[in-house]
Amino acid sequence: MLSALSSLRAAAASGNLTVTIKVDPGAGSEPPSSPQVVEDGGEEDEEELSGGEEADLRSSSGRGSLLTRRGITLRVLLKDGLVEPGDGVLAIHYLGKNFVGDLLTDGKIRWVETGQIFNSPSAWATHCKRLVNPAKKSGCGWASVRYRGQKLVQYKTTWLHKYQPIFPGWACPPLLCCSPSTPQHRTALWTDRERIPVRYCTLGTRDAARDPHTLVELSAFSAINRFQPFNVAVSSNVLLLMDFHCHLTTSEVVGYLGGRWDTNTQLLTVLRAFPCRTRLADRDSASAVEEEICQNLFMRGLSLVGWYHSHPRGPALPSLQDIDSQMDHQLRLQGSNNGFQPCLGIICGPYYHGNQGVASTITPFWVVPPPEQRPNDYGIPVAVEVTYVQDNFLTSDVLNEMMLLVDYYRAAPDLVQFNQYWCPDTTMMDKIKGSLSCHAPKDQAYSQILEHVYSQLGSMN
Repeated sequence: MLSALSSLRAAAASGNLTVTIKVDPGAGSEPPSSPQVVEDGGEEDEEELSGGEEADLRSSSGRGSLLTRRGITLRVLLKDGLVEPGDGVLAIHYLGKNFVGDLLTDGKIRWVETGQIFNSPSAWATHCKRLVNPAKKSGCGWASVRYRGQKLVQYKTTWLHKYQPIFPGWACPPLLCCSPSTPQHRTALWTDRERIPVRYCTLGTRDAARDPHTLVELSAFSAINRFQPFNVAVSSNVLLLMDFHCHLTTSEVVGYLGGRWDTNTQLLTVLRAFPCRTRLADRDSASAVEEEICQNLFMRGLSLVGWYHSHPRGPALPSLQDIDSQMDHQLRLQGSNNGFQPCLGIICGPYYHGNQGVASTITPFWVVPPPEQRPNDYGIPVAVEVTYVQDNFLTSDVLNEMMLLVDYYRAAPDLVQFNQYWCPDTTMMDKIKGSLSCHAPKDQAYSQILEHVYSQLGSMN
């Protein structure tokens, strides 16, 4: 069960919180099934099928239909021959302690020391880690459990690479957030003097001596005699999670956008934000970030449709480096099939004092290539008109991501001090609450749910 939901339900049971958590079936996750053996798996909700159900689904709807809904489990890896059952083939090494497990023929795990049976790697890892560290909330099972010395997540990657061609139009997306062209981790923006944006027409030809952090004003499509070539709809839950992520730290953050592209209607629908819980300069963790987000996109049946990043205390306008990054991402996402698929860029400016009130400035943009006769010019950054769609409920997916972000930044030196003042009569906590309220779902119970998240933020300073 999701750790955040567990905490909320415990509070409700004690009388400290009365709230009904609802899940929007169109954009979130389904409630997990009731446990059968040992099911507590932290952030990884792995629903298991009986052998008969799995065989029926494989034959009736194909491998892709099953795995998009259920995810890749140990049983899938066993059936496709990537791993084999055996005694003592699984291991966890955590804080100097070693745990050994048997992989059973039905994909379950038997802990050698006690004989307990666990439904998933996450459930086993969470149980073992809590024995060593009772405060541990999740097990990160696929990254923690090793099969014959190799992390299980690597076997899952092998499965994806082997069977991706079976899914028409789906491929593991290029890693935008850790690509060489993505802006590097910067903390100086918190204290830097304000950067004054320039107009695109003043840039001229590329100049290596020009500061790559120079901000550029956005043009309108009409100003360059173009029509916006696609329509965009963005879910309010996407904005809420993205805005929350950008508020947590004085450093730049980055994340993915998942959704769907309809070639018939030329509509790009952004349904899910995937925050990158990593430092932008940390290349060592890039592959793990890519793997996790690829799996999340895959299991939800979504495509990579864009990316976001923050300018913590500056205007939400692209820099020259951002423009080059966006152009690179557009080309990489389009691939070599000569088909058109847009890649949306979004910049969030949470703490810029030029914002109107406490709300962050959120800027969707795209880059038009320079004219053919001027190939050495910068791409033209243009504002993208977007329709914002209010979700019915705050989904459990979003709430869980928020709690994972809280845990990730809890001990960070660049964590925002939410007990300090944003302006003379507004604390940083008031600031984030006010900004997130702009992305509220229709169900007003969300505010009670978020109070639990805010209490966690308050306890971090």
